[in-house]
Amino acid sequence: MDQIVVAFDLYGTLLSTASIAKALARHFGEEKANSIAALWRRYQLEYTWRLNSMKKYEDFSVVTLKSLHHALAEHSVSLNDGEADALMETYDNLNTFPDVESGLKKLAQNPAITCVVFSNGTKKMVTNSVHSSEDLKPLSEVFKDIVTVDFIRTFKPAPEVYRYLAQRTSKSGAEGSMWLVSSNPFDVVGARAVGMKVAWVDRAGNGWQDRLGDGPTVVVKGLGEVADAVEKYAKGQL
Repeated sequence: MDQIVVAFDLYGTLLSTASIAKALARHFGEEKANSIAALWRRYQLEYTWRLNSMKKYEDFSVVTLKSLHHALAEHSVSLNDGEADALMETYDNLNTFPDVESGLKKLAQNPAITCVVFSNGTKKMVTNSVHSSEDLKPLSEVFKDIVTVDFIRTFKPAPEVYRYLAQRTSKSGAEGSMWLVSSNPFDVVGARAVGMKVAWVDRAGNGWQDRLGDGPTVVVKGLGEVADAVEKYAKGQL
């Protein structure tokens, strides 16, 4: 059987952004920090969708910084440029979720599986995150490539970004044999729209609720279950 490509979303799937709220709390206190962090993430994604709709593009690092200032302004607070830059550097030192290490090691044991990172982030931003995170750096050799959308200057869930992933991994026209692993529903439906298999990571156990597009191929609570699902697929059992 041909190599099975398993592409991992990075932020929120492999790396937890909880430490960002901790960094914000040093400035604004825990309660306000949690609210700012949630709104920051919301605008970070919303900005990418707006840009896609307008057929425009800005680097994800720029989008992330602008959405931070938007979230701060809605809370009637602010940070100076140095403080904001320091907060952005938090992305270089995020922790992994508890299930990531064992899940990636399990996948790496299967020679028929090729793992890659697939992210909205810029190549520089994502590479820094993968190789600077104390948790993820020791596992970085599991990934055979880092694929980011900045080459085609369009964000997920536009279909061309998933087709670009297929092209980069020599799977053009065979998207149905690829897997995306993501905790983001918009990413799930985007990949499903081009025929990819998807493992949706539902660590909170809330179940699939999105009503737009096709749901995930499988729902998993951690990365260890991803290896099991892909192996079942390889055996024709999924």
